Amino acid sequence: MDARDRLIVGLDVPTVAQAETLVSTLGDDVLFYKIGYQLAFTGGLELARDMAQSGKKIFLDMKLLDIDNTIASAVENIVKMGMTMLTLHAYPKAMQAAVDAAKGSDLCLLGVTVLTSMDNQDLLDAGYSQDAKSLVLTRAAQAKAAGMGGIVCSAQEASAVRAILGPDMALVTPGIRPAGSDNGDQKRVMTPAQALIAGSSHLVVARPITQAQEPKTAAQAILAEMQTAL
Repeated sequence: MDARDRLIVGLDVPTVAQAETLVSTLGDDVLFYKIGYQLAFTGGLELARDMAQSGKKIFLDMKLLDIDNTIASAVENIVKMGMTMLTLHAYPKAMQAAVDAAKGSDLCLLGVTVLTSMDNQDLLDAGYSQDAKSLVLTRAAQAKAAGMGGIVCSAQEASAVRAILGPDMALVTPGIRPAGSDNGDQKRVMTPAQALIAGSSHLVVARPITQAQEPKTAAQAILAEMQTAL
């Protein structure tokens, strides 16, 4: 297995120009990129389409949630963009609408369970009665029942989630931090090797690479660690 197929670098930068510079700097070491809200609203959607056409894999992190018809229409258009992965909140009705709309395409739909920046107290404050792990496992089972391509969760729940999803569904984990790096605003984190051993299929890494003095060197070190675990 090639670790480059499992590492997703988050282009969480302010401008398209900075994103393009980072992609050029990382070169062939990185094949897969995440584009989320920050970049999407400053030309990132056009960049996502262009990068997909150039051969890069794109994880479009839009975390969709709306009425069924709106979800379906959005997914149909995203399929046409050539995206590899798309996130939506793991609500059963939204997931089912997305699965139906993406049928016959190669788009991998991912249900977002509990953000890695949230802990049990955050969920309690938001009105949930379940703790983070319990809610993640509930959402994972619902995603599988809906026919989703996978889920997004913390690597700390990966082992328990993998038992629910089975071997084939994608298990994408943000909140990845190499040993010794700053956790920032992430609360449920793991190292790259630990995450893969726990059952993650893809790792999303942003700041440890994008904010490194030498992004290419940082990416290569993470890839090397991942390769030892594969």
